[in-house]
Amino acid sequence: MKISKGDIFDRVFINEPGLNLHIEQEAGSQVKIVVINLENPTSPDLEISNQIFIEQLGEGCQTEVYALAFLHGEEKVTTETHVLHAVGGGRSNQLVKFVLDDNARGRFIGDLKIAQDAQQTEAHQTNRNLLLSDTAEMRTQPQLEIYADDVKATHGASTGQLDESALFYMQQRGIDPKKARQLLVNAFMKEVLNKISDETIKENLLNAIDSVIEEA
Repeated sequence: MKISKGDIFDRVFINEPGLNLHIEQEAGSQVKIVVINLENPTSPDLEISNQIFIEQLGEGCQTEVYALAFLHGEEKVTTETHVLHAVGGGRSNQLVKFVLDDNARGRFIGDLKIAQDAQQTEAHQTNRNLLLSDTAEMRTQPQLEIYADDVKATHGASTGQLDESALFYMQQRGIDPKKARQLLVNAFMKEVLNKISDETIKENLLNAIDSVIEEA
């Protein structure tokens, strides 16, 4: 898929089992992709793979990639991103989050490449993961290749559990443990959900996530 000069591509993909996007950006184009994977009760053993390939081939492009997976049971999701800055003056931001419960498995492969001619590029890649059980598992594989000198580039990855001190603080103020857990999980996920431009889609997802947490 080619995004023409100055055009905007803004899409949300929800529970697509075999997402495979290849996008070429011309000068000044903008791409925003939000990928959401939620619990799938009809196919709990389904192994989902999200693959996103984006090439900035023109100057002044903007790329935003956001992904969130909220998994339970034996579910498995791999999210793979490849962002290439082939020319200068572009910006990209990747934020990928996993929330894993029960025996769920998550994997993130993040490939960010800034070519030698891509001077004055700004690129950021972040992966944050929340484990809600001792048996959930997360694997993170960031891959950065930076060949230009005049760039701003950052990357980071973290995996942890719910903040026990925050849970204790909320319970001390009369919030029951289940509600406190729900609020903290929602707060973690909203950083991605708030990137969705369509307010109806965003509201429906928030309601769906609330229902899943309440049943847990």
